[in-house]
Amino acid sequence: MQIDVMVRPTQWDMISDLARRLDGSGFTGMTFTDVGATPWISIAAAAMAAPTLTFTTGIAVAFPMSPMIAAMTAWELAGNTGGRFRLGLGSQVKAHVERRYGVPFDPPGPRLRDYLLAVQDILATFRGERELDHHSRYYDLNFLPPTFRPEPHEHGQIKVDVSAVGPWMARMAGEYADGLHVHPLHSLPYLHNRLVPAVRIGEEAAERAPGTVDLLVPVFIVPGDTTEEREALTARTRRQIAFYGSTLNYAFQFDDLGFEGTSENLHHLLRAGDTASMTALITDEMLEHFALIGPWDSIADTLVARYGGVAERVISYLTVEDLARNPENLGRWTEIARAVRSTPRQPSQSEPPTGLACAP
Repeated sequence: MQIDVMVRPTQWDMISDLARRLDGSGFTGMTFTDVGATPWISIAAAAMAAPTLTFTTGIAVAFPMSPMIAAMTAWELAGNTGGRFRLGLGSQVKAHVERRYGVPFDPPGPRLRDYLLAVQDILATFRGERELDHHSRYYDLNFLPPTFRPEPHEHGQIKVDVSAVGPWMARMAGEYADGLHVHPLHSLPYLHNRLVPAVRIGEEAAERAPGTVDLLVPVFIVPGDTTEEREALTARTRRQIAFYGSTLNYAFQFDDLGFEGTSENLHHLLRAGDTASMTALITDEMLEHFALIGPWDSIADTLVARYGGVAERVISYLTVEDLARNPENLGRWTEIARAVRSTPRQPSQSEPPTGLACAP
């Protein structure tokens, strides 16, 4: 199992310094969000500083870009990193797409499917496999003169991933994508009872082998040998879970676990601006489902037990934040990363590991 860190784009010198510190540390890559700044230039800065890491967008917001721009950017990054790049795309939510970016959103599922297929067709054209001739409900692309084609390179088999939460999008990912970015707000019952079965239906519909689609899974990892040592990251995790959980479309994440009404309560508190009460709603029992908390020397084993055979890559949501506060912890995070990577790959699972209770 590969293990990356989640990174927010920032100043190039800071990104380069972080990449140098992570290079050779045991982590396999950096997954860049699309928050506050686009990820592309930060990835280029990181790649120049870290010749062994893989770089992923997790995710880049698709609809504000044309599929051609997304494909050309991915092609450039893959070529300049020697193939150490994979493109992650997502729809974002309606308010951001329509009111922040000013582009159409509905219907997000079919639109993202057509977008994904358009990017794949463009990349095939760049590889010289066929002429550009993509036609779908949302995209018609059939014009690419030689002058405007990017330079060929040997790293054109670029994996293109999508984010998915609900069953329609998960089936679509299973049918067409190379990988699926799992939402950070997830539990094992959700993965095993909802997400993975939907992906398998998509794979079967496309006559793909089970497990063809990689799962890339962000995880709230909170290591520490005492409650006090874990306090800052635990509080940060509660706040983030509360924020994600306030989205009413994610109410089932709590309902499936017996925490009915949590999303509705969080949503009302968010609208009232009461973030302290939102955080207080996230109980220790909820944290056991949505986060991974434990001592430094055992948390790697817990991570592998939870996600081995499910995830192709786990992505540590909080490592970079912890290192900014406690740079001396790099060695301990390195031990976690190396322990995860040294564990033999487990077979793909369609059922939860023994002893895990799942919601019906």
